[in-house]
Amino acid sequence: MKTDEKKKKRFPKLSARRYTQLIAAVLYNCNVKGFAEGKIFKGASKGLCVPGLNCYSCPGAVAACPLGSLQSALLSSRYKVPYYVLGTLLLFGLVCGRFICGFLCPFGLLQELIYKIPTKKIKKSRVTRALSKLKYIILIAFVIVIPLTKLSPGFCKYICPAGTLEGGVPLALANADIRGMLGALFSWKVFVAAAILLASLFCYRAFCRFLCPLGAIYSFFNPVSFFGVKVDKSKCTGCGACVRACKMDVKKVCDGECIQCGECRGVCPENAISFGYKGPGEAKRTPKTDRQTEE
Repeated sequence: MKTDEKKKKRFPKLSARRYTQLIAAVLYNCNVKGFAEGKIFKGASKGLCVPGLNCYSCPGAVAACPLGSLQSALLSSRYKVPYYVLGTLLLFGLVCGRFICGFLCPFGLLQELIYKIPTKKIKKSRVTRALSKLKYIILIAFVIVIPLTKLSPGFCKYICPAGTLEGGVPLALANADIRGMLGALFSWKVFVAAAILLASLFCYRAFCRFLCPLGAIYSFFNPVSFFGVKVDKSKCTGCGACVRACKMDVKKVCDGECIQCGECRGVCPENAISFGYKGPGEAKRTPKTDRQTEE
């Protein structure tokens, strides 16, 4: 019995969400040969987008990143509407909203694992809630305006940490020709990625909360997405336990900052929170609890 208990402590049981995150990361990047050869996969599936943030240039990536695809589409068709990419984002958003952030994003998984390292943590506050608006500015400036006016994929080129860690670093390590072409821009990207990972050690999913424009896009769909976390209004007493327990900067369950991870289900004293199909306007009917949790 003692041996079994030691094994449980040494190998903690993974949640269904963690398994889903791991499976998504593997499926997105299952071209193992690409890592060894230091080459980008260019098969037919690269014309399709995965739901989460996953760099097109990752040697293992078998599909495209929706954020990178949007910037590329804006670059190549300045005077045309990129129907395919917008339609893909619309489909992902309407079906799942930020459920994608909580379950299907490899970079979100990486941040969560880093946050598990024991150290003092920065708790959410009015400051972090204010900083959470920054991702919308990045969306407008780096994903939309710069591609349209400067003919450059602004976010991918200057900020994206997933691109650096999944694409730039593996390609540079495996390909000598690429290493010879690296310069100041790559050094800047490495610095940005390192800073974000360091921030994630102290602040839960720092990139997702403050900087990710893909999360900003999906946040608009959270109130109307078909599937995700929902609250049974007839059971909810508005106690605010869910919001207090949440590590994200939410004001209520399933608002724009909610990544629909479902961890709030375990703290609800009334068992009012569940996963499932959400009827029209479900999030709008969710009782607000920010009055009880304002810091």
